[in-house]
Amino acid sequence: MKYLLIAGGDRIEPIVARLAQQGVKVISHLDGRKPKMTIKEIPCKVEVVLILTDYINHNLSTIVKRKAQEKSIPVLFSKRSWTSISCELKKIMTA
Repeated sequence: MKYLLIAGGDRIEPIVARLAQQGVKVISHLDGRKPKMTIKEIPCKVEVVLILTDYINHNLSTIVKRKAQEKSIPVLFSKRSWTSISCELKKIMTA
């Protein structure tokens, strides 16, 4: 896994830095603050979608999940803590 989309969260710089140490590049970030975020498409290079559950509204979460499923992209749900994120990433890396 190399390319990731993050949905939710405001300040993701520490998460992006930790992901970069693991060789994962964040291609896009949908923070959900603007209403037009729901019409954005998932970039074609994205291999995994990470939804930060404690910083996202239900509407954006549902739309991003549906778009990912349409493209057969795995979706991970996690809190914003690095421990939660790394546990979810391990599930997909070992599969």
